[in-house]
Amino acid sequence: MPTPLDHEFVRAAARTADRWAAPLAAGPDEEPTGVTHRVLARRVKTLVAAYRSPDSALHGSGQAVAAAMTHLRALMGAQTTTGLFAGGDNVQSPPDSAFTVNDVCDAHVLAVGAGPELRDITAGLAEIAGAATGSLLTGGVHTPNHRWELCAALARLHRSFPDDRLLDRVEEWLAEGVDIDTEGLYSERSANYAAHVSNPSLLLLADVLDHADLLDAVERNLATTLDLIRPDGTVETVLSRRQDQHRPYPLAPYLPHYRLLAIRTGRGDFARAARLAAAGGIEDPDLLAQTLLTPDLCHPLPTPAPEPLPRDRYLTTARLASRASATAHSVLYGGSDVPEHGRIRSGLACNPTFLRLFAGDAVLDAVRLSRGFFDLGPFRAAAMQQLADHRYRLTQTLTAAYYQPLPTDQRRDDAAYRLVDEGRFSAAMAFPDRPRDEVSHTTRVEVDLRDDGADLCIDISGPRVPWALELTFRPGGVPEGALPIGDGRWCLTTGSMTYRAGADEIRIETEVEAGEPLAGPDRSDVLRYDPGQDYTVVGGTDATTGNRVYLGGLGPHTLNVALRARRPAPVE
Repeated sequence: MPTPLDHEFVRAAARTADRWAAPLAAGPDEEPTGVTHRVLARRVKTLVAAYRSPDSALHGSGQAVAAAMTHLRALMGAQTTTGLFAGGDNVQSPPDSAFTVNDVCDAHVLAVGAGPELRDITAGLAEIAGAATGSLLTGGVHTPNHRWELCAALARLHRSFPDDRLLDRVEEWLAEGVDIDTEGLYSERSANYAAHVSNPSLLLLADVLDHADLLDAVERNLATTLDLIRPDGTVETVLSRRQDQHRPYPLAPYLPHYRLLAIRTGRGDFARAARLAAAGGIEDPDLLAQTLLTPDLCHPLPTPAPEPLPRDRYLTTARLASRASATAHSVLYGGSDVPEHGRIRSGLACNPTFLRLFAGDAVLDAVRLSRGFFDLGPFRAAAMQQLADHRYRLTQTLTAAYYQPLPTDQRRDDAAYRLVDEGRFSAAMAFPDRPRDEVSHTTRVEVDLRDDGADLCIDISGPRVPWALELTFRPGGVPEGALPIGDGRWCLTTGSMTYRAGADEIRIETEVEAGEPLAGPDRSDVLRYDPGQDYTVVGGTDATTGNRVYLGGLGPHTLNVALRARRPAPVE
């Protein structure tokens, strides 16, 4: 008995590919200009998939073939004498070229044996693959996920053009071990790179090389990602070490992976995630090619399992806790890399947001805490401790120094002392050789994650310096009870306010337990977000946008803040 197919899913994938491919097929001889090599390869692959798919309006279309050939010639023109592709800021990059070669090899699989109309395309794709093989076989990488993208390209090359050297090189990379931790997070902790690079590459390698451990790694990552899915259909990124750490990331790119593993394993929770990933419609034109290359994707999903509520998760390796109920979804984060490394850097987790709260349409996107202490930037926890169920403590101590005269034996007649970075700035003062007078500042935030929100106790100790708690609400709501101070900002002192969006709301109640009264709306010097000198020295910022509510003062302080989500009862 033949396996049933999910015709609705396949037709939706074909419609999406057609929206992208049909305009290209309508002008098959139009030369692409200003198009990167990766986009050229993806267009060739999609046009060939549309030609091959009975569900596409371009099935069997000679114009689709002609357009694919036009783009293929442009792709050949972008290939350099090394076999790598020109373009982008990564010069002569094996991994960047691997992205393109992966699509070239997939297009070759789709074109081979598909009839005489695709003979020239098949030959052109083989020529490109052959020219790239040597450089990919010996080339290096510079990010963790690049290893798996490069390995996937080598495995695809072997699939179409068998060569044991390619497999040997893949095994050399894989011998390093997949960079996935005990919680199921890849080392870059990035939703973007998990969805677009690591998971699809490891799935391909698992199939081509018959490596069950690689399939297990993907399943573990997808299982952990279930607890990172937020009520708005995005994946949490505050923990990421890559570019996506400052912006929402949609669940949609995870669709083929959740769908494939749900079908192969029967997991109802993965089926639920696949349904959610497709809830806004299918937008990925590459999905049609994937259905042809991986027929399992076309099978019906198993019955989705209901979302378990309430639920909790604490990812110890990333220091991220979440709690979800029918009323609220909260995320608490204390895993920044900045306290350990002492700098803002590409490849580090730098986002200073330590709390988010979702209550339907009322969303508290970011809670951050600035301190005016030697311009060292906002609070980023150096440690996170679980005190009890749902209760955590975030801690950071900052230390700056004043330096004494050099000891006699360290002085130089020419006064040419070493240029040294002392943690805040650099100067020709041989800082390590000098006695230090240190000044310290400690921030502790205890958070109790509740079914209806969160309770915060913020303790700021050390010298009398300004601080400001910034609560950034997603646009679309109305702050009530706080004083407007201009430019989308409000001031809250002791008391309460409500942020209301439609029928949903988040209420904030504050109480000073110790310290001076909170700053009023006239203290713009206090009620502001300061990104710290690592940003301001180059004229940059990582500030949020939206409706920002500030509480602030001159520490030391102990402040209690209660966040309460309120939503109307669901209609039975």
